[in-house]
Amino acid sequence: MAKSAKKSKGKSAGTTDAGGKGAGGKGHRGKGDGGGSSAGEVAAAADVEDAAAATAFTVALRAGQGFTLSALDPRSTPGFSGGKAGAAALTASTDAELDDLQERLYAESRTGGARAILLVVQGMDTSGKGGIMRHVVGSVDPQGVRYTAFKAPTAQEKAHPFLWRIRNALPTPGQIGVFDRSHYEDVLIARVHDLVPRATWARRYAQINTFESSVAASGTTVVKVMLHLSSDEQKARLGERLERPDKYWKYNPGDIDERAQWPAYQEAYQAVLDKCSTDAAPWFVVPADRKWYARLAVQQLLLEHLRLLAPQWPGPDFDIEVEKERLART
Repeated sequence: MAKSAKKSKGKSAGTTDAGGKGAGGKGHRGKGDGGGSSAGEVAAAADVEDAAAATAFTVALRAGQGFTLSALDPRSTPGFSGGKAGAAALTASTDAELDDLQERLYAESRTGGARAILLVVQGMDTSGKGGIMRHVVGSVDPQGVRYTAFKAPTAQEKAHPFLWRIRNALPTPGQIGVFDRSHYEDVLIARVHDLVPRATWARRYAQINTFESSVAASGTTVVKVMLHLSSDEQKARLGERLERPDKYWKYNPGDIDERAQWPAYQEAYQAVLDKCSTDAAPWFVVPADRKWYARLAVQQLLLEHLRLLAPQWPGPDFDIEVEKERLART
């Protein structure tokens, strides 16, 4: 597995707490009657600030009740104010911690631990899913990752209920499972293109919620990310694929046909966020017009959820001193 690394405890410039204040700076603390704060009060305030910084992106990006997709600027950078250079610095400064926590999660499973993480990534064509896979998922040890890219269902998959192929791809204990597209295609593309009757896709929302609740109850933390791209940015990215020979392979003429359905897709995504952002498996909406921000945000979401799990190195199931003596005699 990944090489051990020390956990980074410092705060990085540019992150913000739940209230939107830069966590890298000192928060305002009220003074007591004696004209200053006690050591205990200072420590407690620092703990609160640390906790806020440790979940800044989780808080800023969660699609809660009443969330409106069209109201979120796809070029915005919720939870972060450091710019492109600051994003690169934050990513670099937390890579070792992400690597360490992943290895701990894997090690925990080798001694009976049942926990895992499932990262679901959805988004319109050109929204940056591939970049997330390369720059975020590709930065952790592949031995601890189970990656699945869901394409159009095969004949075998069509012969089963729509969640059958999803269940078969779930991560095992200790793994970070990654879905590049997912079961949500069955309430997105299926809805937009009338691939199944309305009554069929309409009941899938409840089926998905029940499924994800059972996955979470089994010990898998579900992190669902929707990459929120603007129509103008998609047009620019498709145009780039037509101008650059090294991008031709990415271009699909069908993407233009899908663009014609943009309003229908936005409506379908809003329905997904309304109906399937639950306490067991919330949605996080990541503005994706700035690739550097989207990659940072997904990396930090993954890191923050690993921090919440706080996996620990398992203890030995052997006598350390006895083994040292045995080793010395060899």
